[in-house]
This record gives sequence, C-alpha cells and structure tokens, in this order.
Amino acid sequence: MKRIALLTSGGDCPGLNPCIRSVVRTALADGIETIGVHRGWRGLIDNEMELMNARSVAGIVNLGGTVLRSSRCPEFREAEAREKAASHLLEREIDGLVVIGGNGSLNGASELARQTNLPLIGIPKTIDNDVGGTDYALGFDTAVNTAVEAIDKIRDTATSHERLFLVEVMGRNRGFLALQVALACGAEGVLIPEVPTDITALCAQLERCREAGKVSSIVVVAEGDDAGNAYEIARKISGQSGYDPRVSVLGYIQRGGAPSAVDRVQGGLFGKAAVDALRSGESSKMVARRNGQVTLVELELAWKETRELPENLLELARILAS
Repeated sequence: MKRIALLTSGGDCPGLNPCIRSVVRTALADGIETIGVHRGWRGLIDNEMELMNARSVAGIVNLGGTVLRSSRCPEFREAEAREKAASHLLEREIDGLVVIGGNGSLNGASELARQTNLPLIGIPKTIDNDVGGTDYALGFDTAVNTAVEAIDKIRDTATSHERLFLVEVMGRNRGFLALQVALACGAEGVLIPEVPTDITALCAQLERCREAGKVSSIVVVAEGDDAGNAYEIARKISGQSGYDPRVSVLGYIQRGGAPSAVDRVQGGLFGKAAVDALRSGESSKMVARRNGQVTLVELELAWKETRELPENLLELARILAS
C-alpha cells in the first residue's frame, strides 16, 4: 500500500482533528502517502484533494471541527455519484480509503466499497454516540462536558430564582447524550426517547424534590423525546402543575469546541488502528472500541446494530434524581 485517502463526512464534532493527525502521521511512519479529501463525499465527487504531510496536521490536536471540512451530500446515495468519486480515487492511484463518519456516512462508505472493491476502513464519530458496533464514537465525551458546563451555569440562575429549567440537548432520536449529561450535572429528571414520557409522573417527581427542600430543578430533555421538544414539554408541565418552567436549548455549541483529553487520545487510537487495518489487507471494517479495547468490526454494524442504553445508568439516574 503506497497511498491512502482520508475524509470526514456528515456533522462535525470534537475529536476529528486528533484522528486526522493520527491517520496522517501513522501512514507516514509506514511509508504511505495520505491524500486529504476536502468537504467529505462532496469533495470526492468534485475532486477536491491535496497531499498531506506531518506539517499539514501540526497544531491541530487541540482544535474542534475538522481541518478537512465536511458536508452533507445526499446525491452520494446514487450509484452515478459514487462512480464519479471512484474515478477520482483511481486517477490518483489511491490504494485505500479512511472515512470518519456517523451511521449515514459509513453506510455510504460501504456502498462505495461494494461498488469499487476499494479497501476501506471506517471510524465512528458522532456526539449522539449511537453508531452501532462500537461502545464509543468520537465527539461524545467532549459534547457531554460542554453540556454539563452550560447546565452548571444555568443551575446558578435556577437556584437564584427558585425555578424549574428544561435544558434540551442533542442526540437525534437516542438518549445517550441526555442520560450522561443528566447524571453528570445532578439533574432532577431526564427525558429520553427510549423511555416513554409521563408528564404526570414527572410533575410528581419535581414536587417531591421541592417538598424535600430543593429550591430549583433541572430536567434534561433529549431532542428526540416522544413528548415533543423542550418548549412543548414545558407547556404540558405548566398545564398540569403550578410550575412556570424556563427552557434553554443548547444547540450547536455541543458540536464545537476543543476536544477533551478522552477524544484526543481516542482519536489517536482510532486513526492508527485504521491505517494498521488497511496495511494488513482489511476492508469494509470499522474501527471500534469494545470493552475498553480498540478492535475491528464489520462496517455494516454501524447502521444495522441498535445500541441499547445501559440499564445501570438508567437505574442510577432514577435513584439520584430523588
């Protein structure tokens, strides 16, 4: 293997740059050139690529986002677009491709590999932490820390004014981020898609907290909760209780910022493992963390396997909210 290509696709998240750095420098250490593809699948279709070296990735380990940029590219679902992308890889004599992406991006990567027989390794990333086949996806730890820091500040206002705050976090249609954030910030409640929301029970829980002497309450709401967004839930709570909730939607700040130490180290481990896998002749695999170890799994698990929320964390959230 003499030359590989690397791209980041889909939504950005912290940890991408440490991973890019690791891929490039690991490849160089093995005598392999790395071609960086700009703007994900869009850049591959438009032939936006450049040769990268050790200096190309200098000083990026602490940066959020991705120096390769990223994009959404729905047309990559079409065979014609993938064929055009493949022709550009062939022109540049690319021997293998590393794709850093979430469920959808890795599904597209699988289709490209199937259509071209190009050796390809995926690396999971998303602050939602819902990529199948792996216990961890890049960006999750940083997003948790970002949300917790914000909620700690909101708690100050909630306590000063003796209020109930609903704080909406990302997660798409899964509750991994909301659950972890709720535990870390000591929330009085957490609403997640995996558990049906009972507004009456929630109001009763908040009232028990107030009777126990709590002067403020925080409820973390996953954006995909079945009861609606945080504003809709606030209206329902107002209609069933004496509370007048305030709402804060954290939004895109959760996807930005300097990566945490966990995401920097994990990005390094994932990047090296991807290059090692290509050099060993592996293809259509995803680098994963399972039981604390970095390993390889079948790429299709990324979107075919549904990860379940840890029962012990759900139980802990119920106990600690009282």
